[in-house]
Amino acid sequence: MSLTTPTSGIPPITEDDIADYLANTPDFFVRHAQLLASVQLSSPHGHRAVSLQERQAEMLREKIKALEHRIMDMVRHGNDNVIIADRLHRWARNIMLVRSRHALPASIASELMTQFMVPQVGIKVWDVAPRFSDEPFATGVSDDAKSFASSLTQPYCGVNSGFEAVNWLDDTAMAMSVALLPLRDGALNNASKAFGMLVLASPDPQRFSAGMGTDFLERIAELASAALSRLRDE
Repeated sequence: MSLTTPTSGIPPITEDDIADYLANTPDFFVRHAQLLASVQLSSPHGHRAVSLQERQAEMLREKIKALEHRIMDMVRHGNDNVIIADRLHRWARNIMLVRSRHALPASIASELMTQFMVPQVGIKVWDVAPRFSDEPFATGVSDDAKSFASSLTQPYCGVNSGFEAVNWLDDTAMAMSVALLPLRDGALNNASKAFGMLVLASPDPQRFSAGMGTDFLERIAELASAALSRLRDE
């Protein structure tokens, strides 16, 4: 925006010129201190005019309020993470205490439901030792489902799009959102084939959403994989 009418050969002074001058002349308001008291600005909280000092104070209060909200969010998220970490600890401790390998998959599923309040959990494991091959948790999985599990390098979270794995649940109609966790040796994101998959489901369409963080789900998958690796030994 030009503040003067252009004259021949003299460029107009713009708002940017004034802003640059003030930014590069920090002692301007020292020499003209009376301007600080006389400059009037519009207040964002109504139509009244306020002094420059009052406007600066308002801006500072707004920044402080925004920082307070951010701190409260950080505290709330920190508390939430502590609660989830405690549940993860109890879940891991309880499945480590399971002595029967036959009971291990069902124990993992039931503990997930109890500790994390997940309405439904399904689990299947394949490539198990022959003594476990006829167990319900080791049967009824197609090659397509196995390939799909191997293709996942992180948990899938989102709506139920007709995944075969949802049929492992007791009530498929109530699986509106799901989390699918591949089970494999080592880190969840390595290139090895999956030897199983966990299905977590909820009637709440937003319980497992595409944009949710999956850090704790990844830890659940890796811990479950480590525990279930016992089913592959004779």
